[in-house]
Amino acid sequence: MISKPKGTYDVLPGEVKAWTKLESTIRKICQIFNYKEIRTPIFESSQTFHRDGNDTSDMVTKETYDFKDRSDRMITLRPEGTAGTVRAYIENKLYAQNPLEKLFYLGPMFRYERPQKGRTRQFSQFGVEALGSESPTIDAEVIALGATLIKALGLTNVKVKINTLGDQESRTNYRKVLVDYFLKYKDELCGDCQMRLEKNPLRILDCKVDKDKEFFKNAPKISDYLTEASKQHFSAVLKALKDMNIDYEIDSSLVRGLDYYSHTVFELEVDVPEFGAQNVIGGGGRYDSLVSDLGGPKTPGVGMAFGMERLLLACECMGKKLATPDFVHIYFIALGQPAQEACMKEMQVCRLGGLYCDMDHLGRSLKAQFKAADLQRAMFTCILGDNELAEQKINIKDNTTDVQETISLFEVYPYVLNKINSRSACAGCKEKEVK
Repeated sequence: MISKPKGTYDVLPGEVKAWTKLESTIRKICQIFNYKEIRTPIFESSQTFHRDGNDTSDMVTKETYDFKDRSDRMITLRPEGTAGTVRAYIENKLYAQNPLEKLFYLGPMFRYERPQKGRTRQFSQFGVEALGSESPTIDAEVIALGATLIKALGLTNVKVKINTLGDQESRTNYRKVLVDYFLKYKDELCGDCQMRLEKNPLRILDCKVDKDKEFFKNAPKISDYLTEASKQHFSAVLKALKDMNIDYEIDSSLVRGLDYYSHTVFELEVDVPEFGAQNVIGGGGRYDSLVSDLGGPKTPGVGMAFGMERLLLACECMGKKLATPDFVHIYFIALGQPAQEACMKEMQVCRLGGLYCDMDHLGRSLKAQFKAADLQRAMFTCILGDNELAEQKINIKDNTTDVQETISLFEVYPYVLNKINSRSACAGCKEKEVK
């Protein structure tokens, strides 16, 4: 038997509706915030992600799927969505069409990491990118979009953790102080952090291995080395969040995992007991040099991403059902070949009218067909035998009320549609009464 590759999964029919509901909710929230969807290739030139060895993140150095194609070109399966979106922004000159391009994407990403619950080697990611504005208000808007999505899914106790990495001058000043500090503890650092000490010392603060060691608590804070412009930018972001009633917590150790961030960085957490300490559900930050690093004009940007599996798992743990059970409007039961042919014809009429329909195609008994109608959660069951067919009639049972009637074979569609519309109108009246 052939099995799926390690770190991948199948989304089975019973699970797909939750995915489509999540996707539709994402699209609705993005529409509210006026972000437009973009779709980029699943694989890119490796240079899109491996930029002259400047990125020392684990994702780039350890986790990418890299291979040569038949023309000996280095190709990488996309490990995240930002770089590909920025590449498309540059290549298609979107900056010439709109001074502020607000984009979102969703789709599969690939990272070779240790599989665990809610974290797989092929995973789906939703992200937004706002390209063209240096304003702190766009930082706050991106954070607000993420917080709004989480609330729209019914998840509570959303917490925004936020920090600033400052501008280039701030990071240069901070980098020197940080190197001097951690050099004293070099032998106590893990192997990865010893290399980070030379290439990108800020990434040491993101280490999961060393973070609980005592000397980490006394590490210098970037807030003490910010330029005045960086302080003003961060203060403006915090004020905008406060104006929108979005609670936040400043976390001076937050640096995020990608090396292209500058100024604002943030993570969104939800209170899901099953997640334990791993309760981060999304995050992002500002990246003012990434567009120029990829060959485009100097363009500021800010983005955010969510793992969609994590969102679905959080909803499941919190008992939030994203999708209603499957059902059909009508299940046709045919007794005999002529009746089956007539049902096929009438079923197509109903389907063209937008009703969900099904019937037996296995030659099962009457009892088995009734059972199939129950399993399909049919709102109505239509039964057609030789006698009814001779009279051009059909028996129809309303499975909500258990009322059965005999109607014209050619009136099934308007009959069912009228019943559905009547119930919808009644439900609307009751809702108004409650209000």
